[in-house]
Amino acid sequence: MAEENSHSEILSQENGTQEVPPTLVEEGVAELSLSPEKEDETKEVSKKKKKKTKSKKKKGPVEQTDPPSIPVLDLYPSGDFPEGEIQQYKDDNLWRTTSEEKRELELLQKPIYNSVRRAAEVHRQVRKYMKGIIKPGMLMSDLCETLENTVRKLISEDGLQAGIAFPTGCSLNWVAAHWTPNSGDKTVLQYDDVMKLDFGTHIDGYIVDCAFTVAFNPMFDPLLEASREATYTGIKEAGIDVRLCDVGAAIQEVMESYEVEINGKVYQVKSIRNLNGHSIGRYQIHAGKSVPIVKGGEQTKMEEGEFYAIETFGSTGKGYVREDLECSHYMKNFDVGHMPLRLPRAKQLLATINKNFSTLAFCRRYLDRLGETKYLMALKNLCDAGIVQPYPPLCDVKGSYVSQFEHTILLRPTCKEVISKGDDY
Repeated sequence: MAEENSHSEILSQENGTQEVPPTLVEEGVAELSLSPEKEDETKEVSKKKKKKTKSKKKKGPVEQTDPPSIPVLDLYPSGDFPEGEIQQYKDDNLWRTTSEEKRELELLQKPIYNSVRRAAEVHRQVRKYMKGIIKPGMLMSDLCETLENTVRKLISEDGLQAGIAFPTGCSLNWVAAHWTPNSGDKTVLQYDDVMKLDFGTHIDGYIVDCAFTVAFNPMFDPLLEASREATYTGIKEAGIDVRLCDVGAAIQEVMESYEVEINGKVYQVKSIRNLNGHSIGRYQIHAGKSVPIVKGGEQTKMEEGEFYAIETFGSTGKGYVREDLECSHYMKNFDVGHMPLRLPRAKQLLATINKNFSTLAFCRRYLDRLGETKYLMALKNLCDAGIVQPYPPLCDVKGSYVSQFEHTILLRPTCKEVISKGDDY
């Protein structure tokens, strides 16, 4: 902190004229008559200062590069990230919009809201980029690596504080969910494929779970529209004190109003009855409540402050999935305590999982990336012990097609925020 000088120390008497340093005149400390020599000197200093000021150019807002490489933290230096789409609650909850008490509650929650909005902004920017580059002929492994590396850059990956929330699902055709290529997989994306691209981001464990479907052949458009509109319906129906079964019934009604003609055969689109949306907790992708996508679900109610992934799956098959194919997805059980392990290799692998993923889902590619090798036996041991849960691909009947759309919503005290909503969907 600079010292403050008094006028008596500054001013001097010379030839009966008070002299003031030119800088003090410029800053308006004193308005005093100057000698001609001093006046010229003052004007010169003033000119130089003006020139200097003019040469400074104001910096405009930082714009994202193509391909994206600038972390969203640098794009929003204020630290405030874009709000999602706001929807008002229905009927009995409309009073919340203007409640001072509920607004105060939201102010207390602002750090949490900001974390999840930052994760959502990363999701929007990454999917916008991916939509521009995905095309038939791509190796699925390349597609995933590109997407995940872009997430890592934009989210400023930082251990368990910021990063990828779960493996990139890129399930094809009759595979509805939980498929990602393991290392060495040579699957190539085809023109007639229907791919569900489901990926997640998180900040401090606050997860954004959001998905869309990619299809190049326009004959699949009605199938994609069915799940997209069903998801929008689920979001619209969701709210504080709403019963989960009512959301499911509304979703099914919209989903099954669609038909799709594929290669000359007409199919009614079906909601997959054993797949659901779900509540989301901190570092916990499935936090206990399920949001059905058919009628007849549980009577449990949604509550204030909860996060939900509203996701729907439309199928041309049986509308029922089973586990099949090689497993790639795994996740440490959220509630598991300390369990004794006999295999040293299993202990070492668990230490890697705890350090890098904790209770967030991971895949075999992520273990490979960390330098883990020959870990399959140890991983099986952790699964057999109930410490880690495998999540194999979920498949409808072979030859069928499944589409999916998903958003993360937050039931705020005053309104419903569709956190992951973007210009695309």
